[in-house]
Amino acid sequence: MRVLVAPDKFAGTLTAVEAAQAIAAGWSRQAPDDELDLAPMSDGGPGFVDVMREAIGGSLEPAVVAGPFGDPVPATVLLDGDTAYVESAQACGLALSGTDRPERASTYGVGELVLAARDAGVRRVVIGLGGSGTSDGGAGLLAALGATADRPLDRGVAALEGISRVDLPDVGVELVAASDVENPLTGLFGAAKTFGPQKGIAAERLPAVDGILEQLAVAAGRRVALEKGAGAAGGLGYALLLLGATRASGLDLVASAVGLAERARAADLVLTGEGAFDFSSRAGKVPYGVATVAADALRPCVALAGQVLVGAREMRALGIESAYSLFETVGEERAFADPSGALADLAARVARTWSV
Repeated sequence: MRVLVAPDKFAGTLTAVEAAQAIAAGWSRQAPDDELDLAPMSDGGPGFVDVMREAIGGSLEPAVVAGPFGDPVPATVLLDGDTAYVESAQACGLALSGTDRPERASTYGVGELVLAARDAGVRRVVIGLGGSGTSDGGAGLLAALGATADRPLDRGVAALEGISRVDLPDVGVELVAASDVENPLTGLFGAAKTFGPQKGIAAERLPAVDGILEQLAVAAGRRVALEKGAGAAGGLGYALLLLGATRASGLDLVASAVGLAERARAADLVLTGEGAFDFSSRAGKVPYGVATVAADALRPCVALAGQVLVGAREMRALGIESAYSLFETVGEERAFADPSGALADLAARVARTWSV
């Protein structure tokens, strides 16, 4: 059999590249004659730069930028011709910020990544959005790029309260916001109310934070706040749209770069996966996107995940033939203690069923 292996990251344990390698190792152990094609995937969140490097090559340039609370953190810029790729999670990801001070976390370092890319001489910068620990509406990014305002822009959303003026800079490069999140900046489905709780914002603070983001929108551009994707990455999407960025599907961008459709047509079976497979996976996440490509190629798609939180009916609605859980197969303790080995073991078990 020809098997296409196209997983996302398993958040907190394995990158997409590591997950693809672990699945391949386990599958080959059970079905050594099968031909495996590894295509690690991303939707623009953590791992975006690594996946794009695997797909297109290019050169990685190291950078040191401000983390969510101003401390220096290492990051990379991927250069490919006149285009650079950066990953917002490297500067303001939830893994860096934690959930203790969510209203103080800033996106300033993401702006520094854009500057590093611009200084490398490119004309276009693609910013992967996702996995952020920030809710500052991208104000920190604006500050790093030269914006000024009547409130501090680089100290998180709490410092923006009362803002009434924002003067935007001229960045000098074409910007692309790579994300599949369609939420607006504010309101019931905005950045704070939808994603704030997972970043540590207390329930009773959500209306206040949403109100501060509304103040930012009035000061900088209310119409843009309503556009699809403005609420991505805690409002980073909003800041980029203010600066004239175009919005692109992170998943489609990666799928095109890796030639996913062509590779699916050349396969007999498509494997995908992520840390938690639930019905929210339909919202632009990798398994749903991969399953859609597999369906277009008339190929079955099977998911391997840390947890499977949907039933058979929902699974079919997502285009997945079957889904297999690490927690159920090897146990939660081993899944975290040895994620690569555990995923390889799960893949070997799946191969017993699916490899002809």
